[in-house]
Amino acid sequence: MNLPNTLTLVRMFLVPLLVVVLLTEFEGRRILGMPKELVGAAIFALASITDWLDGYIARRRRQVTWLGQMLDPIADKLLTSAAFISLVQLGLAPAWMVALIIGREFAITGLRSLAYTRGITIPASRLGKIKMGSQVTAILLLILGWGPMPWLAPIGYISLWAVMLLAVASAVDYYRRFQRLLNARVTDVNVTRQRRGGEPRGPWVFLRIGWAFA
Repeated sequence: MNLPNTLTLVRMFLVPLLVVVLLTEFEGRRILGMPKELVGAAIFALASITDWLDGYIARRRRQVTWLGQMLDPIADKLLTSAAFISLVQLGLAPAWMVALIIGREFAITGLRSLAYTRGITIPASRLGKIKMGSQVTAILLLILGWGPMPWLAPIGYISLWAVMLLAVASAVDYYRRFQRLLNARVTDVNVTRQRRGGEPRGPWVFLRIGWAFA
């Protein structure tokens, strides 16, 4: 297994650790003398960095693999979904907003799977990448605002609204791109069939036979 895929697996293994740190009641809300909010934020930040790092290394070293392309979005969704659900459990994020954001993730995953069965690849869009960055920012702000930096909590809540709006906008963008790519593929298939089935019929057949024996 190459380094990018190893980093992706590390991100997946950090998910349960993040949930334990956020949801477990530690004595004095401290872990090894540090506020557990800082520990949770550090774990989430580290996992988010591996998300950028594995893609960068894979492209730079030309180590892009089918396994990495499959595991990377799964790891991303596990990380953000676990963090958002933990925030709901802690009362730091409205459940309906988180449900909408996570629902979008599963909807896009289903759309990509459907596209894959039809031989269509939908690359990540700029809007989707901005949405991912806003998710990381909102989660970090809400975690830090929960404990040592309460003044960050309102900013985190505003960021959460931005995440929700970007999630809806990027979902619409993905659907439009899927429809456009699907229509283009159907057009290509029809053109190919017309070319294959474009042999002359009727009297043209006899003309071609006559030319063959001329």
